[in-house]
Amino acid sequence: MLLTPRINPRVPSQCQTRSRPRISWHRKAALLASAVSVCLLAAAAPPAPLGIGDRLFPFLGNPGYDVASYDVSLTYPGTNDKPLKAVTTINAWTTADLDRINLDFARGSVQSVEVDGRPADFTSAGEDLVVTPDHPLREGSWTRITVRHTSDPVGAKGQDGGWVRTSDGLAMANQADAAHLVFPCNDHPSDKAMFTFHVTAPNGYTVVANGLPAGAVRAGRATTWTYRTQHPMASELAQVSIGRSAVLRREGPHGLSLRDVVPGSAAKAVEPWLAKTPEQIAWMESKVGRYPFETYGVLMAQASTGFELETQTLSLFEKDLFTEPAYPKWYIESIMVHELSHQWFGDSVSPRTWSDVWLNEGHATWYEQLYAEEHAHRPMEDRMKAAYRASDRWRAAGGPPALPKAPDPGQKISIFRPNIYDGAALVLYALRQEIGRPAFERLERAWVRTHRDSTATTADFVELASTVAGRDLSGFLQGWLYGEKTPPMPGHPDWKPQAAAKSAGHQGRRSARGAGAARPRGTR
Repeated sequence: MLLTPRINPRVPSQCQTRSRPRISWHRKAALLASAVSVCLLAAAAPPAPLGIGDRLFPFLGNPGYDVASYDVSLTYPGTNDKPLKAVTTINAWTTADLDRINLDFARGSVQSVEVDGRPADFTSAGEDLVVTPDHPLREGSWTRITVRHTSDPVGAKGQDGGWVRTSDGLAMANQADAAHLVFPCNDHPSDKAMFTFHVTAPNGYTVVANGLPAGAVRAGRATTWTYRTQHPMASELAQVSIGRSAVLRREGPHGLSLRDVVPGSAAKAVEPWLAKTPEQIAWMESKVGRYPFETYGVLMAQASTGFELETQTLSLFEKDLFTEPAYPKWYIESIMVHELSHQWFGDSVSPRTWSDVWLNEGHATWYEQLYAEEHAHRPMEDRMKAAYRASDRWRAAGGPPALPKAPDPGQKISIFRPNIYDGAALVLYALRQEIGRPAFERLERAWVRTHRDSTATTADFVELASTVAGRDLSGFLQGWLYGEKTPPMPGHPDWKPQAAAKSAGHQGRRSARGAGAARPRGTR
């Protein structure tokens, strides 16, 4: 996921690859468009977990197929400590000859699997569900995989993420690698797909999910709610809210449909905050272009997560962010803009690999602070100067922005360190200093336009920046993105990094919320 740090108010794959042209209407990531052939296991070999070789999460994703769509049906039993009954149907193109299909799935029991309507054998290997169809699947074929399973909201030790248990139901927090703790999937952002959710819950509950509603059918004591996305989505951005909630509706720019999901008892108290969303969307559109999706809204969860999360079209927030009196008004608004800006940077344009996550968080931090500068007179330069002083320490602790260190053992989301928040925003500041504000603003618009509904890499960003600037920027950006030490800041020869010996130690998921901000808590 993508963390948006908060103030605390009280104190590798070895596989050979062969390329295949893109075969679906939406733009697919190169990692998934390149089919792995020689490292796919033959049916006679023992089942084993696979992956697409992501440097930070080597067993995430699976080679050999390209998902076009998911259809996820969930039945909520009326209590959030019991498994949900579920059926997940995956439609995909094969990109290699397959005797087996690996899916990411690690929290729930599997009752049966069908491939193309026929029963298939299945077993578990690591965090993979390994499916053996009754016939080999040939490269370039369309296939449908149906898994009947449970989805357990109570996680085992070391399995953070997935379902979030709220005071009145459930929500999802799947970033970075936890969608497969909810439903079987190809759990890597490089394989985006369309989603349909059918969620059955007892009458009296409200269900909201990514995308637009496609009906609610009441049958006896339960109602089945259906939602469909209009744009492809990474599995880590999936969201389903089940609770005794109120849905507040309003209109955004260009007639955009907005809906917020809040605890019924809190609707009146939080309405002044939610009413700010249309203006915030208009402000973002003035910076980078039209909002990229079919709807937007805020999901306020009565839960203690320690973060906010940019799930596509329905960002997840802790309710306490809006009701805790110690949080300054400007700060809450800037956090709202942070998650909103992710709809462009991270959701519409998704990272090709998790090492590219700085493109998500650096941009979200950038627009969060730019909004605070323009609306609360908190200068961007002050925050960037503070970040520059800390940058060498952050690089030593967490790696450079575009080459983050692997997550800490047992803490997979610990990749969300300061180096990919303020450290990455510092890269953008240096770039703006180097090429000038007009060129930088053209680059930002071109980035989200060029890669909309797709994935992109750090190399793509460097290439586009060079094109917009009219000169090769690879040498300039190399040190900022990959260097162990922070390069000199253009235009600020007086800025100096702080010595590593003065570091206060590793703080995990944090980002200084402006100059002089109190020590923040985690956000995505």
